[in-house]
Amino acid sequence: MFGEIEGTGFVTLHPDFNACFVGHARVERLWTGARWSEGPAWFAAGRYLVWSDIPENRMLRWDETSNTVSVFRQPSDNSNGNTVDPQGRLVSCEHLTRRITRTEVDGSITVLADSFDGRRLNSPNDVVVKSDGSVWFSDPDYGILTDYEGVMADPEQDGCHVYRIGVDGHITRVNAPFSKPNGLAFSVDEKTLYVSDTGITHAPDGPKHIRALTLDASGETVTDDAVFAECTAGLFDGFRVDTQDRVWVSAGDGVHCYSPDGVLLGKVLIPEAVANLTFGGSKRNRLFICGTTSLYSVYVTAIGAAVG
Repeated sequence: MFGEIEGTGFVTLHPDFNACFVGHARVERLWTGARWSEGPAWFAAGRYLVWSDIPENRMLRWDETSNTVSVFRQPSDNSNGNTVDPQGRLVSCEHLTRRITRTEVDGSITVLADSFDGRRLNSPNDVVVKSDGSVWFSDPDYGILTDYEGVMADPEQDGCHVYRIGVDGHITRVNAPFSKPNGLAFSVDEKTLYVSDTGITHAPDGPKHIRALTLDASGETVTDDAVFAECTAGLFDGFRVDTQDRVWVSAGDGVHCYSPDGVLLGKVLIPEAVANLTFGGSKRNRLFICGTTSLYSVYVTAIGAAVG
């Protein structure tokens, strides 16, 4: 659907945001019909986007060449977050199986992680792959709290954490406390790991912010931890970083854009809660947005810092 959609548009809260879009840019609704959209990942070679419809236990595929949507995978084991690794392979979080998987070029599935210290993970939620090939993921318990997005079960871990899978397959826990870690992304130089915490979903005074974790020279250990931004509409979920280190993050009223120092520059309004987003298109300047039921896109002047 082309043209302006009611309830959408750009809201400038700081003059710097005006440089992020052209005046005639409009939000497009590409497709609707999901129950809970999440985890968009862009595949440049095929010019298509894959995303999850968690409760419907399926992954969907939008084709840029034909503007059509088809089922990419069903069942999907209640997949949630997805990303693309440096080799162009799909890496996914699965609630039902409580694991991180990679889809190989021949279509086979490799399990990257399903436990830590001999105990099952909670329900991996979102994932990012660093340029060195290490895989970092969040593991809140949303997928085991009810049967809606997975299967209700007792947690085996002592809480909700962020983990790192090394290129050798060794899994370590990130040494920072979280309530319910959710979306995550690296800064352009990969010296900072941003993690959203959505603990407010189950505690009135719980967090609804993004934290910035500073990594040491090895890029594996956290040396500092500070709140980067507090959500002003609903809560933060998935997000991406552009080449200027601005953070584009999902929220209750759309997409919020933050400067590298945590100033809210502006918003892209969407008429339903947004769970995640990614940059795609031939120039990585097309923002794909997963609203609750629909897939949206808008062209911006920002360029995504990483593929997928």
